[in-house]
Amino acid sequence: MTRAQSDVVVSASPFEIAQEQLHEEEHQRVLGILPNFYVVYAPHAAPLTPAQKLHLSLASLVDPTTFLGSLASAGLKQADRDPKGIGQGAGGYAQRFALDYGDNAIGTMIGSALLPSLLKQDPRYFYKGTGSVLSRVTYAVAATLVCKGDNGHWQPDYSRIIGDFAGAGIAQLYYPAADRQSGAEILENFVIARASGAVENVLQELVVRRFTRHLPLFGAPKP
Repeated sequence: MTRAQSDVVVSASPFEIAQEQLHEEEHQRVLGILPNFYVVYAPHAAPLTPAQKLHLSLASLVDPTTFLGSLASAGLKQADRDPKGIGQGAGGYAQRFALDYGDNAIGTMIGSALLPSLLKQDPRYFYKGTGSVLSRVTYAVAATLVCKGDNGHWQPDYSRIIGDFAGAGIAQLYYPAADRQSGAEILENFVIARASGAVENVLQELVVRRFTRHLPLFGAPKP
């Protein structure tokens, strides 16, 4: 009498894979200090669920470096008397900190959590890591206007584009009247933000990875 044998293959679900990859991303820090959460080094990353997109946004916003960045920005604006409609002293500094952190929080929640969930888009930068320098720079610059959908296909980054304008519009509600932006200024700031994003992506593609600690162990391409 022989016993029937069967092989049982246990595979992780897309949610479990995404959760593990997300856990790895939350430990990525440049020089072991600056968070590098929104960069994917996995060659085949699983899409995030809406809850995971929200979690990543909150992790970024509550990171100590985010608060320190807003504290430093508020100090620089205090010295430059910007916004003009806010006074000086401790009260003025506190207001400037609240405005800077509020801008960051609103932009992150809308552009990296809410809209990506509604539009089924991925808010992360997908590291290329292969090909010529020119091809990688071109890829990095293009990534300021396109993104991966949750279906794995590239598409216009409506989440970030709409999010930038939505954040600027909401800011008009809480900035001093004298410091609210005109339509032309909002458009100019959008162009500046996309240009800054292009520079950041190029640095991510060519430089940042080699200074990032706690890289994932699931086969990221070599720079």
